[in-house]
Amino acid sequence: MGELGTCVMPQTATVLPAEWAPQDAILLTWPHADSDWRSWLDQADRTFAALAVAISRYETVLINGRDARHSQHVRGLLATAGADLERCRFYLAPSNDVWARDHGPITVYRDGRPVLLDFRFNGWGGKYPCALDDRITARLHALGAFGATPRDPVNLILEGGGIETDGQGTLLTTVECLLNPNRNGLNRAAIEQRLRETLGITRFLWLRHGHLAGDDTDSHIDTLARFSDPRTIVYQGCTDPTDPHFAPLQAMAEELRAFRTVDGESYRLIELPLPAPRYDEEGQRLPAGYANFLILNGAVLTPTYDDPLDGIALERLRDCFPGREVVGIPCTTLIRQYGSLHCVTMQLPAGVLNY
Repeated sequence: MGELGTCVMPQTATVLPAEWAPQDAILLTWPHADSDWRSWLDQADRTFAALAVAISRYETVLINGRDARHSQHVRGLLATAGADLERCRFYLAPSNDVWARDHGPITVYRDGRPVLLDFRFNGWGGKYPCALDDRITARLHALGAFGATPRDPVNLILEGGGIETDGQGTLLTTVECLLNPNRNGLNRAAIEQRLRETLGITRFLWLRHGHLAGDDTDSHIDTLARFSDPRTIVYQGCTDPTDPHFAPLQAMAEELRAFRTVDGESYRLIELPLPAPRYDEEGQRLPAGYANFLILNGAVLTPTYDDPLDGIALERLRDCFPGREVVGIPCTTLIRQYGSLHCVTMQLPAGVLNY
């Protein structure tokens, strides 16, 4: 109560949890033949099976298939690959593509209870067909994939790969993605206000530099820089002055060095090496990088590219995640469609499946 006769209503506390917070499950949308994966479908099946097997060692995997026949095919793949099928749950929702990080729900806690925020998805600024993907979260929710956790539709375009949080109110993101006119057409002040309201964000760290060649998301932060704890940022580096990435990634590193934690301290910065260039058949460089890792309850799954630097990246991440097993997942097939490991996954924090 405030002054006599005045009731002061408490504000709802909204928290966007860090990825290392306890999780219930990981969501995957499986590739299928009626998509851009048709030319590499066998390889994509193997990559997704390896990913699902690894996740099932630690937690539940929610697997979205396009139809019953597709789902049965995926079950067979996982049985052969040795997945823990007791931890695999299968659902059906038509899809355009596989990028669950961007079409899956972003979960917040409101007063300690999980809520699934269903932001709009427009195919990274209208670059690709996405009408089916934009409806996946609603479809899976209707099927009971997320238990009784409420779904809250949000009339704002936002992709999970475009935001990174320390779980304490700080958001790390890029100007190129969130302020791009192909998303919402909102200025920085307006975007910040919407993310305060929806995600409970209190601090914003904006990167103006940094990009991986072949990335078609307009510089998603999950390809560039990630929190490994509230005081540490792991980022994609480049030490070769002849590489076109050198100048922008060096400029990004300078920005990271200027950032401060909530208590005014410099962040501990861990640089990841840049793997050797990979190209598609048309000669376009593909977005191979190591910052696109996925944090699980007991592990960190890290993209690898059959590159000598794979081992260095894994070792540096082991130093950042003591107590978690760091596991490499071959991702040379995923980058053929301009994304990697983190891009095809979305975590469901603790409480979602048992609301």
